[in-house]
Amino acid sequence: MADPTILIGAVAYDPKVVTIWEGMREHFQEHGVSLDFALFSSYERLIEALLHGHVDIAWNSGISHVRVKRRTEGKAIGIAMRDRDRDVCSKILIRREVVVRKLTDLHGKVLAVGTRDSAQSRILPLYYLKQAGVDLNQVKILAFDSDVGKHGDTGASELAVLAAVHEGRAHAGAVGSLVFQAEQAAGHVDPRIVDVLWTTPTFDLRMFDAMPTLAADKVEAFKRILSEMAYANPKHRRLLDMEGLRRWVPGREQSYAPVRAALDDLPGFG
Repeated sequence: MADPTILIGAVAYDPKVVTIWEGMREHFQEHGVSLDFALFSSYERLIEALLHGHVDIAWNSGISHVRVKRRTEGKAIGIAMRDRDRDVCSKILIRREVVVRKLTDLHGKVLAVGTRDSAQSRILPLYYLKQAGVDLNQVKILAFDSDVGKHGDTGASELAVLAAVHEGRAHAGAVGSLVFQAEQAAGHVDPRIVDVLWTTPTFDLRMFDAMPTLAADKVEAFKRILSEMAYANPKHRRLLDMEGLRRWVPGREQSYAPVRAALDDLPGFG
């Protein structure tokens, strides 16, 4: 007999991940569906677990979502995502004292970027800068490679980028819009020192992915019970706030095109 439990795989980027998924397990049980979770040290290990059938559904980063799609020849199922992960962007920050009239004025400057597998703080900003005419070979890259394997989830490298720009160790820096907005709201971005030079086109982050062989009733049950989480419900709100969203929304594929293009275009990222 097939196991009726839906087994979720997620990356343990923060201790709160355990609390989130214990709460999710309880929520699913209240709706008559058995759910459990397995935590992984990196998205690379999570991808392999999904592809080899060790988990039913993977809570993937945008990068790992694209990789899973490629390795399944497009057959993997994108189930759902957070509302906050739609139409995000990257911010290219600049010290106000630096004279930059166009993006190519970054040539010869120090640009701080996040960890090597962060879509929002490294892969997409560099890709978009290159598409805008910036010769990356003429830019001095100051990279903060922290928490490799977590795909930028911890935000540590983006905070390091912000610090480098504030302290003058970098003329400019690349951070994701979610971290920038949070740090700006907390008063951690000094507008006397730092300004936004450029905002990239938008892209999407994160996706619940399943293999095409997963039983349809599991996929539909997962979609249904996720969608029933309501921010107006205090019990649900606690979990949603911890995961940083107001509601779960259906998965969509079109906004991952920039991620696919960047992985192809930048050596070492594909």
